[in-house]
Amino acid sequence: MSTGLPVIKYDKIKGVKNTPHEEFYTSGHRTCQGCESAMVMRQFAKASGPRTIATGSTGCMYVANTSYQTTPWIIPWMHTQLGAGGASAVGMAAGLRALMRKGKLPEEKINVINFSGDLGGGDMGLSGVSGALQSDYDLLIIMYDNESAANTDIQATGLTTYGAQTTFTPPGQKHRIMARRWKKNVAGMLAVGHPTCRYVATASATYPALDFLNKVRKALAIGGPTFIHTFDPCPKGWDFHPRYSHELGELGIKSGIFPLFEVIDGKVIYSYDPRKKGRVPVREYLEKQGRFAHLVDEDVDYIQQMVDKMWEEWEVPGVAPFRGNLNSAQK
Repeated sequence: MSTGLPVIKYDKIKGVKNTPHEEFYTSGHRTCQGCESAMVMRQFAKASGPRTIATGSTGCMYVANTSYQTTPWIIPWMHTQLGAGGASAVGMAAGLRALMRKGKLPEEKINVINFSGDLGGGDMGLSGVSGALQSDYDLLIIMYDNESAANTDIQATGLTTYGAQTTFTPPGQKHRIMARRWKKNVAGMLAVGHPTCRYVATASATYPALDFLNKVRKALAIGGPTFIHTFDPCPKGWDFHPRYSHELGELGIKSGIFPLFEVIDGKVIYSYDPRKKGRVPVREYLEKQGRFAHLVDEDVDYIQQMVDKMWEEWEVPGVAPFRGNLNSAQK
């Protein structure tokens, strides 16, 4: 049966045994033990292969990957400023196109990937990312999201989960909850706001072979500017033992607090639909993190209520937070 979606031709990875063995992000980095963002880097480099150039904005994955004149990158890469992730990707893609047009490089597919953190991609650098998605260049922007400005000691960002303790949102006697805004929906914003962007997705390195690796390959194969938002449990910022990074990634997805989806040519596909598989209580996700240790039952109930609304009442769960009947407003 036809799904009505375009056929994206790419080399699909069908399981762990089919994952490429060659490493393009290897030893030499200084990320924290249990760092899921390091797995994001390793996996996108595996998926894209040797004909790839990466640009990285200032953040955890810049500092940890360049200390003491060492680097884990095998592929060429370039550092750029905190808010310049989108511009760096456009500039790199434009430069490659010009060199190929002038005959200084052979005509071939060279992947251009920018990686920016939630501050660099979702807050300070959001306008640059949006600008890149308005271009006509083939490029991929990956926003790795550990829900804080972790490079500079765990400050809150627009993507910090409601109620979380950070150095900017410490709980106190007068105000138990200082992080009072709901997490910014960056992938949804960009998918809705850029209807000609052919591919926007959320992903998790917790599910490499069946989720993230193939989403990277789809994004690179479909053409034009594309965007992936990854969910990255952070042992230091979230206050949990590094051995549980994988478990926290699973619980974040299975509880529904972080939806996994793809928007391909304007059509939404859920990579994991907790409405069909059964959502685990969000409490199971929250109680394993020290950053939520100050929450009381009513706080947990509120977060659960917000997650329930997203999956049960949003017009497009995880993407478009609209509710109600449009026709009634026209009467």
